[in-house]
Amino acid sequence: MPGQAVQNGAIRVSPVDQRGRPISPRVLMAAEQVSRRAMYHAGKLLIDPAVAANVLEETAAAVSRVLETKDTDRNSIRDLESYLFRAFLRRLNRIKKQELLTAQALELEEFGSQISHDPRRTLEMKILVDELLMQFNPMMRDFFCRHSVLSSWREVGEVYGISAHAAESKFSQALQTVKKRLGLKMMKARHGDRH
Repeated sequence: MPGQAVQNGAIRVSPVDQRGRPISPRVLMAAEQVSRRAMYHAGKLLIDPAVAANVLEETAAAVSRVLETKDTDRNSIRDLESYLFRAFLRRLNRIKKQELLTAQALELEEFGSQISHDPRRTLEMKILVDELLMQFNPMMRDFFCRHSVLSSWREVGEVYGISAHAAESKFSQALQTVKKRLGLKMMKARHGDRH
């Protein structure tokens, strides 16, 4: 049975994960200690609490296996709670990244189909948008994806703990920087063609 919600925002972690892999008592205790922080972080990423609970259990089972197979002393991980939480965040961020990429692909597909029913033109537009997105740093790509999916700078800002205005302003500044960079590249390309 997956982790169950508790009133204070923490969860009770099951001694086995969804695949039936056991969680050692030591890691189980650490998982319950970090569960409130884990659920809070998952909420900021707009990840379903049930999914986050499963991810925490999977992470705890994986950490249990690491501790069992470690050649070194069992106490080699000095702060088990921090180690477990960081491992949880890595898994959670991978899930969120996949969600955003999927949403982005769907948005681009819809955008492309609105532009043209010509598959070649749609593909060219997708390539163009992908190239534009690659000019942004990871945070600004995340801003773009979230804004495309959520349609609100307020919601994007909440994820990063900033105001709607600050989120929109940061993205606008990044967009201006990319425009300048792309403009310079195009000018250099044109200038190079003359020689």
